[in-house]
Amino acid sequence: MTDTADTAAPADDRPPLPDHLSVDPRSPHHVAAVFHHDIGIRFNDKERFDVEEYCVSEGWIR
Repeated sequence: MTDTADTAAPADDRPPLPDHLSVDPRSPHHVAAVFHHDIGIRFNDKERFDVEEYCVSEGWIR
């Protein structure tokens, strides 16, 4: 995925990506501000589009 100047916010305007993130708004790990920007998930050298939740420190995605 490539960011373009027209659609992407400058990196300093983006919130930091948390260690644990969920797309479910009911989850305590949901950070709505992150989803206002394009983000990508790369796991085992593959870009993933089916991730609902991840935890970097524990090394898992679902």
